[in-house]
Amino acid sequence: MEPEPIAGLEALMDAAWPAAERVESGGWVLRAASGVTQRANSVWPRDPGADPDSLAATLREARLWYRKRRLPLIFQVFEDPHTAPLNAVLDEEGFTRQSETLVLVRDAGTDSPRSGGVEISAAPSAEWLRLWWSVDGRGDDAALAVARGILERCPSLYALVRDDDGRPAAVGRLAVPAGRAGSRGGLYCMATRPDARRRGYAVRVLHTLLREGDARGLRSYWLLVMASNAGARELYARAGFRAAGRYLYRQERPKRHLTGC
Repeated sequence: MEPEPIAGLEALMDAAWPAAERVESGGWVLRAASGVTQRANSVWPRDPGADPDSLAATLREARLWYRKRRLPLIFQVFEDPHTAPLNAVLDEEGFTRQSETLVLVRDAGTDSPRSGGVEISAAPSAEWLRLWWSVDGRGDDAALAVARGILERCPSLYALVRDDDGRPAAVGRLAVPAGRAGSRGGLYCMATRPDARRRGYAVRVLHTLLREGDARGLRSYWLLVMASNAGARELYARAGFRAAGRYLYRQERPKRHLTGC
């Protein structure tokens, strides 16, 4: 099976992590969720555009939209010929380049090993949420409530495995965007308790979610991993995932205001 085109995966990625607010402006999708997670509070340039005047106008509209919400202007943008004009404009405007993320893909039906003792549910339990947020979260209980809303807007399966003492050791999420052709699933929220790492818990969660997806007729998977996370990349490579693309978050630098001094 050929790798999923990035253009198709971008739409799936957006559907798997849906922001509370979402509007379209000049081919860009503006997303906001009270500042909780970069992905849900960034611009997805679905149609990046190429005309300098149009790009400048759409950028002004995006700035105003995020300013009204007291949020920084951030783009989730791939680096490829399609987005080159937009990236050139962002370079000129001094936008940062951060959080380089790899998009990995894998076909279904590649005989994931069975892993016992992994709990599967259709909604995130309080234990699941606490462990995931303790590893990946940024913010208080109010921010966690916003994050839970993001998760639950997309049909998903949630996996949790416990250690020998019965404590949650690792979790993961398989997002299956509703109404999307092709039966593809996205793996998200892979998190292991720091003192439980390197004991195979993440492997058990990963392979259980893949088997659950295969049993439901999914034909391929994608996941996102930080380029700097060598350990996770090795885990996913062993599970048969391969690179399909990469993106960056590009954030507008705060403007310095002159003072009287």
